[in-house]
Amino acid sequence: MRALLAKLMGYGVTGGIAAIVDAGGFALLLHTGLGVAAAGAVSFCAAAVVNYALSSCFVFAGRASAQGFALFFVVALIGLAVNLGVTLAGVYWLGLPPLAAKIAGIGVAFLVNFALNLRIVFRPSGAAAPQQGTPR
Repeated sequence: MRALLAKLMGYGVTGGIAAIVDAGGFALLLHTGLGVAAAGAVSFCAAAVVNYALSSCFVFAGRASAQGFALFFVVALIGLAVNLGVTLAGVYWLGLPPLAAKIAGIGVAFLVNFALNLRIVFRPSGAAAPQQGTPR
């Protein structure tokens, strides 16, 4: 449990840096006139690159690789869907300011991405992914 909390805290730091890239990039792209959905997707992708580089080195003690990044990015696409879904729902359904909605999206996607990265992308070498119906 202690190791999991340490990873979560480390991921919080690296994710926080990536969140700054995401929110800052989003605000800048909105300022240039790009739409909410496009700005959200582009800023998220930039943040995913930063997050992978930092997470692989400092949180999950692995070396960054093209194959590792490809798997990370596929998983990040799920986070993108969550992030963008929360952002768009916040803006268009709840009437939140775009940056506030984006920050909410970042927070929800953070939890989803951490769980997926822990279980799929950065699982210890030799550890099999959990099977359906197998107790955890």
